[in-house]
Order: sequence, then C-alpha cells, then structure tokens
Amino acid sequence: MMEDNDSQQALLSGEQLIYSITIPLSTSIILANLIIILGIAWNRQLHNTPNYFFLSLLVADLCTGVALPFIPLMGLNRELTFDSCMVAHIFPNFLFLAFLFNLVMVHYERYICIVDPLHYNNLWMHRSFPLALLAVWAPPLLFASLPGFGWNNWTASDWNSCCASSQLTNCSTNETCCSYRRVFPNAFIYLEVYGLVLPAILIIAGMTGRVLWITRGQLKDICRLHRSVERGSQASDREQRLNLRYTRCVVAVSLTFLACWVPYLIYMHVCIAFLLRDARWSSNTHIVLSCTGIGSMAVVPLVLGLANRQYTDPASKLLRKLRYRWRQRTQPSEEVEV
Repeated sequence: MMEDNDSQQALLSGEQLIYSITIPLSTSIILANLIIILGIAWNRQLHNTPNYFFLSLLVADLCTGVALPFIPLMGLNRELTFDSCMVAHIFPNFLFLAFLFNLVMVHYERYICIVDPLHYNNLWMHRSFPLALLAVWAPPLLFASLPGFGWNNWTASDWNSCCASSQLTNCSTNETCCSYRRVFPNAFIYLEVYGLVLPAILIIAGMTGRVLWITRGQLKDICRLHRSVERGSQASDREQRLNLRYTRCVVAVSLTFLACWVPYLIYMHVCIAFLLRDARWSSNTHIVLSCTGIGSMAVVPLVLGLANRQYTDPASKLLRKLRYRWRQRTQPSEEVEV
C-alpha cells in the first residue's frame, strides 16, 4: 500500500513539474504565434505564397505550443485505455513532426530565393501550393500513426509487467499502464530520430550556412565595387557598416542555433543513449530536458517572425494606440490634481 502511494505521489510530482515548466512556455509560444498570425492576416500586402508557407509554419508551431505540456508526459507511466494511450502519444508526435516539416519547407523556400532567384517564381511550391501543404502535413500524420496501425509493443504480457513494475493500481484490460515503450518500438524511435528529425535539422543548418556564405560573397563584391568607384584602398565607413551588419547577422544566427537547437539535440541523444542501454534514469532529468528541448526548438519560428517588422507592425500600432489612449485618460486627472 505504501509503494502504491509512493508511486502515485511520484506521478503527481512529475506532472506538477511538467506543468510548472511547460504552461508558461506554452502560453508564451501560443500568444506570440497569434500576434504574428494576426499581423499577416491584417496586412493584405503579405497575402502571397511565401507568407502562406510561413503562416502554415506558425499554425504548426502554435499547435506544438498547445501540445507542449503533453510531450513530457510520454515519459511517465499512466493508467490509460489503449485508445487514449495511442492518442496521447501519436497526436503530439504528429504535431511535432508537422512543425519540423513546415520549418524545412520555409527554409527551403527562402534558400531557393537566395541561391536561384531567376527560377524562384517557377518553383513547384508556388505552382502547386496545396500539394506543398499536403507534403508537409500528410507524411508526418502517416508516420506518427504507424503505432496505431500495429507497429507497437502493446501485448497482454506487457500490460501486466508494466503495471507490476510501476506499482500502479486498478490495472485491468480497460485501464492499463501506458508508457512510450509500449507505444513506440525501438526501431520506430531510431527511424524517427535518425531518419527524419536529425536529417531535417542538418538540412536546415546546411541551407542557413549556405545562405550566409553567399551573402558573404555578395558583400565582398559590393565592397570591391565601392572601392573601385571611390578609388581608395582603405575600407570606408559604409563598408564597415556593411561588415558590422553581416557580423551581427552571423552572431544572431549562431546564438539562435545554440539557444534553440542545441538543447533539443542534447535531449535527443541523451534519450537515445539511455534507450540503447535499456536503463532507467531520473524522471525529473527527463522532464527538464524534454521541456527545454522541445520548447527551445518551438521558439525558432517566433525568432523569424518577430524579426520581420511587417509581421509585428499591426501589434505595434495597436500598442501605440492603447498607450496613447491611456495617456489621454491619465492627463486630465493629473491636471486636476495640479
């Protein structure tokens, strides 16, 4: 009886830790995405195909923010029915993969704009926008649903052993012990991590590095032409400002990668290392790593969106209006007091 109470208290403490970390982060992600989405919706000049791709990414990121509190719960053993357990694992995994596919699509579309601007307008993504949306939403749904179609470790013997090892009560054929190890086989996890997630991150990093390299070459050409016109051998103030802007851009991209991608890469490889050893590890460590890893990666679209003034201009105008009205209301009262 004491073991049952200890296991239930451990489960409750784990859930409380998850909610205390993810709820503020999830709320911030949802609100920031809504601000950028409304900014794109209100500005008719932004109603074009590239911004529609970014809008799809924002919707996927918003859904990831909604599902963020449920992703770390996969590491806990809970009493759920078979259908509820499958939905609790498949749906957050689908939203995460859809977010990743949308992020690759947005980076690819911007990469082609820089690398091959002459063929940019004839890109297949622009000619077949519904097909492009289908390509970033349908494959994640199909892959994430594979455990629901039978690729799982869910057997009757596993139910009993899982419930016995976790000391959960009321384990029956209806209420069984739900764990990610019962839903996702090791082969499925390896395929997702090293076949989808890690290649997508490397592709994004490669395209970003290629764009920065091309930008550096163009900057050198501009400086060379400027020196030939000015007929000087030393760098002018304009060249120094251009080099300073490029340096700031490189630093911003590097810091974004370190802050947003490195925590998730650490979490991913730590999980794989423990999965290979088939070892148990601290649930609190798993919770903290999963919350920070998934949450930091979900910030990437927000960095791209908030850096564009066209997306945030409606929100800025609204804040200025509210501030102006607040000042008008407070000024008369201040004059009366004087």
